[in-house]
Amino acid sequence: MSESTISRQPAGSDEPASRPAQKPKSSKPGTVRAVHIGKRTAVSLTLVTLIGIAAFGWPLLADPSSAAVAHSTDAPWLFALLLPLVLAVVFAQVADGGLDAKGIAMLGVLAAIGTALRPLGTGIAGFEPIFIVLALGGRAMGKGFGFALGSITLFSSAVLTGGVGPWLPFQMMAAGWFGFGAGCLPARLRGRAEVIVLAAYGAVGALIYGLLLNLSFWPWVNGIASQLAYVPGAPLLENLQRWIAFDIATSLGFDLPRAFFTAVLILIVGRPILFALRRATRRAAFGAVGEFS
Repeated sequence: MSESTISRQPAGSDEPASRPAQKPKSSKPGTVRAVHIGKRTAVSLTLVTLIGIAAFGWPLLADPSSAAVAHSTDAPWLFALLLPLVLAVVFAQVADGGLDAKGIAMLGVLAAIGTALRPLGTGIAGFEPIFIVLALGGRAMGKGFGFALGSITLFSSAVLTGGVGPWLPFQMMAAGWFGFGAGCLPARLRGRAEVIVLAAYGAVGALIYGLLLNLSFWPWVNGIASQLAYVPGAPLLENLQRWIAFDIATSLGFDLPRAFFTAVLILIVGRPILFALRRATRRAAFGAVGEFS
């Protein structure tokens, strides 16, 4: 054995020979996650999700005598309180150690890309490339990262484009759920099958995104046909039918192209971008703890 391969130490020294640096252990290929769901993150995400369900769904679930119906015109401003709660999920991820400096840098880069892409969809029916970033980022980096990416990207793009208003927390919540769902797809999927499933998810998720946003402002739309209008305190099935009819009549022509373009673009660019994101994650060794000898 050559001398260069043996760690020597001075005679009489009690210090152990230095060991070569070990590479951080990683999970199975392709399963590296930049953000894990810690306890505080799980609690925050659960709380925000429950409040979000109430914020979106109260028109369908509110009792005729409830305070929600009596003060329905105040709801957009009251639910704007969701904004700090959504941001609290991101802060909880930092506190849990899921987002270290490298994870925050990656989140910032992808959010900046999404922010830059969002204005490209303005005025072009259904073309919203921001959903490609959310789907691929959530899939490659994990569901916790996906929720953070969706909410932060919608917030930063709204600030850039002047789109801040009572609708913003609803957009952040829906986009966060979209990114979260992409990270929940089966981890064993790889190759072409993974891209196809992700494209199908992107199409369905883009449709649901539009449905949810319509539900958030539908109760306050004036001047629409009576069969499309929200009726406070009406039975669940009746208002559900009115909501679906309202969506078909007002925005299905936008939601369907959004779903189509999202699926097609994922099929075209999904595989190389997923590979690049996973390669960057492995090289950055997110979550690895440095050891010094």
